[in-house]
Amino acid sequence: MDDLNNLMQGFEDVIAPMNLLLALIGVLVGTAVGVLPGIGPAMTVALLLPITYGMEPVQAFIMFAGIFYGGMYGGSTTSILLNTPGESSSVVTAIEGNKMAKAGRAAQALATAAIGSFVAGTIGTLLLVLVTPTVVDFAISLGAPDYFALMLLSFIAVTSVLGASRIRGLISLLLGLTIGLVGIDTVSGQQRLTLGVPQLADGIDVVVVAVAIFAVGEALWVAAHLRRKPVEVIPVGRPWMGKKDWRRSWKPWLRGTAFGFPFGALPAGGAEIPTFLSYATEKRLTKHPEEFGKGAIEGVAGPEAANNASAAGTLVPMLALGLPTNATAAVMLAAFQSYGIQPGPLLFEREASLVWVLIASLFVGNLLLLLLNLPLAPTWAKLLRIPRPYLYAGILFFASMGAYAVNAQPLDLFLLLMLGLLGFAMRRFGLPVLPLILGVILGPRAELQGRRSLQLSGGELSGLVGGPVSYAVYTVIVLVLAWPLLRRFVVRPPRERSA
Repeated sequence: MDDLNNLMQGFEDVIAPMNLLLALIGVLVGTAVGVLPGIGPAMTVALLLPITYGMEPVQAFIMFAGIFYGGMYGGSTTSILLNTPGESSSVVTAIEGNKMAKAGRAAQALATAAIGSFVAGTIGTLLLVLVTPTVVDFAISLGAPDYFALMLLSFIAVTSVLGASRIRGLISLLLGLTIGLVGIDTVSGQQRLTLGVPQLADGIDVVVVAVAIFAVGEALWVAAHLRRKPVEVIPVGRPWMGKKDWRRSWKPWLRGTAFGFPFGALPAGGAEIPTFLSYATEKRLTKHPEEFGKGAIEGVAGPEAANNASAAGTLVPMLALGLPTNATAAVMLAAFQSYGIQPGPLLFEREASLVWVLIASLFVGNLLLLLLNLPLAPTWAKLLRIPRPYLYAGILFFASMGAYAVNAQPLDLFLLLMLGLLGFAMRRFGLPVLPLILGVILGPRAELQGRRSLQLSGGELSGLVGGPVSYAVYTVIVLVLAWPLLRRFVVRPPRERSA
């Protein structure tokens, strides 16, 4: 009952006229930026993060919730109309969505994506309310060795699951851990990797890193491959769905939600696996198998619901444990830290009102998203006609303004350019971005928890194993690392019998 009362109090704060206006602005701006080609939710949130500076934390996070869900919706629009997913979790939506659009059913594809996003987002946020306090109670019982093991699991998971190879994921993680080391060692007080620059003593701000890697790196990458021919946008009317479309969509919405939320809530989760599972499930269960590959509405409804439910699920480990499981959650964690707020078990005790306002604003933002975007879909489609040179010049301008606003130091603009070039190089060589961001954010915290564990044990490595939770986590880590070897010897194709 206490949680329900806290949520009701959160709704009271959100529906205040000024706060409701901020939620509306967040949804509009998040969708408008997220709908632009090549820009996913993580880049949207990173690019718009600096505009929340100067606001009270409550107002900033109300706006942020709108940006969060707005960016998610925008990604589906580009996937359907341009066949240009903003991130890997939108790839599956593009498979059937773009085929529907080319067949003259863009309106129906956008409608099932929007309504599916609303259904999954609402159910996912409701599950967030029910699950997170339980996870918090569990997290309070964890010690430093357990936290260190969980962070190690996050590092191993993102380097193993993302990207073309584990080596590339590990390289990206090491780059992030190196950037996270810049500053003053909290134990010895010695400066590390500052190169004698006094402004680097406090470290490199996570916001500068996120904006540089996502926005500047992507803008440079697109500029290097810019095609001068205009973008061909499939025309779209006002999204609507007929009775047959409703009948074929509502079950995939629910199944997609059931796939997405648990994967998002896992400390090593993400949206890529549940979207592919949802697509495979709908392809197996459909009564219209001949339409798959040619524009089946189930192939849009299920994966898009899985994607948004996973987004809600990622907030569970982020709020309760301080562990982001995807790039968007990592940027949101940076937003908390910019206000001096540290997500984790004590967040619900120290900043209870802020957390419940954020959760309530997710409900409100999700509803506003549906009410606004169904009639405004043709308007968003027109945004896709912006010439790429103007679009990415604008992105670089706002990224520079946002980075400078963090500390008002010219050095941050230099760091923005250098890290942007790093982001460009990572795209050039196929290095995933998330391990780097995760290394920057969680690296210092993993170091802190690891040192605490070793101090408690007098420097003995056995201190890194604190109890059943850490034993279980280390077992999972060993299985993840050993899986390629196990798969080679256990799941081998049967040998042909010799004659």
